[in-house]
Amino acid sequence: MTGYGKASAQSENIKLSVEIRSLNSKTMDLNMRLPQLFRSSEIELRKLVTQELGRGKVDFSLHVERLGASGESALNEPLIQSYIQELKRISGNLGAETDVLSLVMRLPDVIQHDREEVSESDEQLLVQATKKAIHRLNDFRSEEGESMHRDIKNSIGKIEALLVEIEPYDEDRKEGVRAKMNKLFEEFGEQLDRNRFEQELIYYFEKLDVNEEKVRLRQHCSYFIETMLTDRPGKKLGFISQEIGREINTLGSKSNQAEMQRIVVQMKDELEKIKELALNIL
Repeated sequence: MTGYGKASAQSENIKLSVEIRSLNSKTMDLNMRLPQLFRSSEIELRKLVTQELGRGKVDFSLHVERLGASGESALNEPLIQSYIQELKRISGNLGAETDVLSLVMRLPDVIQHDREEVSESDEQLLVQATKKAIHRLNDFRSEEGESMHRDIKNSIGKIEALLVEIEPYDEDRKEGVRAKMNKLFEEFGEQLDRNRFEQELIYYFEKLDVNEEKVRLRQHCSYFIETMLTDRPGKKLGFISQEIGREINTLGSKSNQAEMQRIVVQMKDELEKIKELALNIL
């Protein structure tokens, strides 16, 4: 699911700003951008973000600002030169002009500080800011989830309504087949075995009968709605949607009536909407 969260925290000596962006993905794909000062916190942050967000293509970035006289600082000249050379090469290839130095000064680690170790209080501050950003991102996800829940429920409701629409066409189809068979029997009655004819008729009706498919489809639709209300139902919803698709396909293959097949196509259209939305559910 998509989401965005930003949070800041500061002490007397440092100000931290955390930004987290998330796009939908079947697995956790976490990209972290941390200044050198907080590299040692990466493992803990990865564990925290993965545990709280579950999955997604996640970009995590941390901006650090020194406050007060927290130590001497100096420019990282080798790194600055490297940045400048690379930016000039890129701008030359693209035929673009830019203020290279001002851009370089905003890039990571161009300023070196005497204090290279992070205090325990700074690490706690970072964890607090990260948790706030995650909370705001999850709020964003929740809003999107409520919208998806309404859309999915609407599509499930349409499939159930289409099942009701099938009923009269199903009955007409059976009556049509029965009338056709009786006519054939009247024409060739003397040449046919009545008992064998009735057996074949029953067998034919059993092959055309879709009552079991309709019952199972209704059950799958109800189960889908119930499962949406559970914690992290994403994978299970994928399995249920496959079962819904199986029943709809069987219904279509048994429907030798134009109106019934038209309704089945509408069901498939609603199911595709459901599948696409379900991919975004954790």
